[in-house]
Amino acid sequence: MTDHKNILRDAAERGIRYRNDIADRRVGPTLEDVAAVSAFDEVLTEEGCEAAATLAMLDEIGSPASVGMTAPRFFGFVIGGSLPVTVATNWLTTAWDQNAVMNEVTPAVSMIERVSLQWLTELLGLPDDCAAGFVTGATVANFTALAAARNRVFANAGWDVEKDGLFGAPPLTIIIGEEAHPTLTKSLGLLGLGRERAIRIPVDDQGRMIAAELPAIDGPTIVCTQAGNINTGAFDPIGDICATVRPAGAWVHVDGAFGLWAAAVPSLRHQVEGVENADSWATDAHKWLNVPYDSGIAMSRDSTALKAAMAITADYLPMATELRNPSDFTPELSRRARGIDVWAALRTLGRSGVEDLVLRCCRHAKRFAEALSSAGYDVLNDVVLNQVLVSFGEANVTQKVVDEIQRDGTCWCGATVWQGTTAMRISVCNWSTTSADVELSLEAMLRIAKRVTEG
Repeated sequence: MTDHKNILRDAAERGIRYRNDIADRRVGPTLEDVAAVSAFDEVLTEEGCEAAATLAMLDEIGSPASVGMTAPRFFGFVIGGSLPVTVATNWLTTAWDQNAVMNEVTPAVSMIERVSLQWLTELLGLPDDCAAGFVTGATVANFTALAAARNRVFANAGWDVEKDGLFGAPPLTIIIGEEAHPTLTKSLGLLGLGRERAIRIPVDDQGRMIAAELPAIDGPTIVCTQAGNINTGAFDPIGDICATVRPAGAWVHVDGAFGLWAAAVPSLRHQVEGVENADSWATDAHKWLNVPYDSGIAMSRDSTALKAAMAITADYLPMATELRNPSDFTPELSRRARGIDVWAALRTLGRSGVEDLVLRCCRHAKRFAEALSSAGYDVLNDVVLNQVLVSFGEANVTQKVVDEIQRDGTCWCGATVWQGTTAMRISVCNWSTTSADVELSLEAMLRIAKRVTEG
């Protein structure tokens, strides 16, 4: 039998060593480290092996081949590095091995998640009676919130979509911006509403939906807005859109995977003015709150619609109706206690800590933009949050700069194509990124860009 104490201690020590070393190691693995992962492609043995040997292999081959996504100089995608306290609570709750289904069998998890959601709605300035659930990420958060939207707008039209499905249902209009994130359209597809049939509203030069281009609302309608364009960080005029379409009965959804956290910062809250007037919201805690994967949150003003879309009943499940059962608000019946990591981050940081985390990242983004612009490179966006887009010239030149930066290992940025221009995207959302990390990264970026563009 496995010695639980020794194997868990070994895992903790290896994890601690990985985290201690992350700031000083290459952000991206070497080609040799990547090649070494072929060792995992082995035949499944009859007898198995010692647990300690399995853990050692994972660490000794897997750790060097991992990209330092939790490192302070990882600026690819929009990925926050997990706070130490949330890694610790994640380890502890994994040891608990709770299935966060119902209150009666997971009372601690249920209570902590309820408190987390209360804190979140207060912090983000959302209605205090909105219902919410902890899901895997913004993709499923969008799916979950839009399922509630679908339920409500059809119910208002006299159609029970949960019972009768979409066959024969009244026509449903979906409105999105031209630069809606692909996870939103994926969610629409999963809901049977079609990835391509939505009406797409033109956007401005920062990717913001132009509210004046909205069509007249007629019949069941869902309008999907965006808080934080994935490339520029820009915000749709959510308040104006709500004022325009909600009186006509449309449901307004906010895809706020990372941008919704601007609502927690007084000096940034104007970016999401009117967001509290929407009907549903989706966000990620594994982005700006910096908790471990996976942690998304789906929120709905209409708790009845959300519960009707998500709840499940069975004879063997002791679902006490007077208590909040977590599985009533998520697609999954079985899931980990992911809300505890959110609770730990919020309790540890407090309001001022969350505000400071977001503001520091935004200041770092502005520093990147100022330095790259001063060096003569083209910053394509207004840096209103944590996203910076920079072009180094022709598409092939910009791509080569990005490739060389990734190979260099000092920091890690990705490439994107925005409104027809290839750019390097810098996303700053890690709690551990310091001004020194920014300057070290800038030195590498500028050195490499000069070599590539002048060579």
